[in-house]
Amino acid sequence: MAAAQPSYIIVGAGVFGVSTALHLIKKYPQASVTIVDRDQHDADTRVAASWDWNKVVRADYDDVVYCQLGIEAQDVFKSDPLWKPYFFETGIFWTCRDDYADAVIGNYHKLGRKADLKSIPVEEAKKLHGGVFGDADYNGVKSVLINKTSGWAAAGDCLRAVTKEALRLGVKYVVAEVASLLFNEDGSCGGVRTIGGTNIEATHTILSTGAYTPKLLELSAEESGITRLRAGDRIVAGGITTGMKVLDEDELPTYAAMPVGVQGYTAELGPFIGSLPPTKDRQLKWWGQTIFKNTTEVLPGRHVSAPPERPEYNQWKISKKLKKDIEHARDVFYGTKSKSWKMEKHRICWDAFTTSSDFIISPHSAAKGLYVATCGNFHGWKFFPIIGKYVMQMIEGSLSTELADKWAWDRERPDPKDFADYPRHELRDFEDNRAKL
Repeated sequence: MAAAQPSYIIVGAGVFGVSTALHLIKKYPQASVTIVDRDQHDADTRVAASWDWNKVVRADYDDVVYCQLGIEAQDVFKSDPLWKPYFFETGIFWTCRDDYADAVIGNYHKLGRKADLKSIPVEEAKKLHGGVFGDADYNGVKSVLINKTSGWAAAGDCLRAVTKEALRLGVKYVVAEVASLLFNEDGSCGGVRTIGGTNIEATHTILSTGAYTPKLLELSAEESGITRLRAGDRIVAGGITTGMKVLDEDELPTYAAMPVGVQGYTAELGPFIGSLPPTKDRQLKWWGQTIFKNTTEVLPGRHVSAPPERPEYNQWKISKKLKKDIEHARDVFYGTKSKSWKMEKHRICWDAFTTSSDFIISPHSAAKGLYVATCGNFHGWKFFPIIGKYVMQMIEGSLSTELADKWAWDRERPDPKDFADYPRHELRDFEDNRAKL
């Protein structure tokens, strides 16, 4: 009998999943490519980390691999009609407390790429952009990295548009929550089962499930008896709080032309925080300095970090302590002039982390036909235009040795102590205290 034609199920409609679907359907127009996600692709809000008001788009990396990939993605953002409307080249203002600026500039030189990029002294930086960051926290800052070719993207709008294009080209979209993986008699993965009991089958199953990945693999290991499915310490679900303020009409001119702002820290001090320029609705956004887990007993005796089970991951219910975290981030960038600002929106964003901040784009070693493409570590969105190409190469076995090793499921992983943005807290530690009866 002739071998079955390849078919693809992609679980998760974030940047990893949608980019993969788009690249697959473009290369194989007759292929069966199905995205399965718990939310409608055009929903007003979603649980995916990829859905958001806006995200940073940069190639400012001290890791030359991500620097190169970031440049490749920006080239698409700047030239392709599908992506171009959603990218805004505002530049970036990066306060560096270590040698990050020199490393980034060095990587651009290594790659032979020219950019309006430089490292400048703090006092000179304070005067830029009308002094918008003049009152920022420069304690311990060695220099400020300015890259005028960086910027931000309208993330949610872009995700919807690209998903719509993938569907136009023939990708199918199923709204359902996946309960478990399916396995054939030979132990290979044959698709997924939804919480409604429907089986969706394919020859290739790609998990682009972000923060849900460890829990899904635990449930699948329990049901199938294949214990090697578990993520173990490879993947941890982490959350962070974002906040927004709507600028008044008279405030907008001060901030309308501002760049992305990033406060770079160290592993000892904690995660870096950022502030994004105002959206078309005059909304100024930043994210906090606290990244947390939500360790949960998902099965008797089995604990993993997973987003809350409540509808929409409870992403809109923000404690007073986490709101304070956003106020701190606000003050770090804008100083005393921001003290009276009213915060209109807060959201908890969840993503999957590795201890090195590297993605996992790899066959899963426990089952043939099962692949993992996730772990954005809160920096994956900017690679949206191109990441699916590399996932496709992984599936086809043509991914470069360098990337295959860097993104492998089974690899030696560093101690997270050197990774400033690794989740080090628990969500329960930031819950509001309730009066006891």
